[in-house]
Amino acid sequence: MILYNVTVTIDMAIHDDWVRWMKDQHIPDVMSTRMFLSYRMSRLLSHEHDDSEIYTIQYLAKDMAHLVRYNEEFATELQKQHRERYEGRFVAFRTVMEVIDHNESRS
Repeated sequence: MILYNVTVTIDMAIHDDWVRWMKDQHIPDVMSTRMFLSYRMSRLLSHEHDDSEIYTIQYLAKDMAHLVRYNEEFATELQKQHRERYEGRFVAFRTVMEVIDHNESRS
C-alpha cells in the first residue's frame, strides 16, 4: 500500500474556516475520486509557530497505480481549488511512502 501525505501549515487567521472546508469539502472530494481506501487528518501538537497550525492529511492508496492516476486525473483541479481559496495563507508539501507493515486495533 502507498501512503500519500500532505503536510499543510495554515495561518491561524483562517484556521477554523480551513479545517471546516477540508472536512466538509476538500477531503470528501479527494475521497470521491475512489483512488484512496481511507484517510487520516492529524494536527501537529508541538511546533514553534504561534501564528499557524500544522496538519497532515494522509491518504492510503491500494498501490502506486492508483496514486499515479489520482495525480494525472484529479490532483491538479483539487489543488487549484485549495490554492484559489487560501492563496498566500498556507504552505503545503507532499510526500509518498510505501507502507511496509501496519496494525490497527478496532477496540
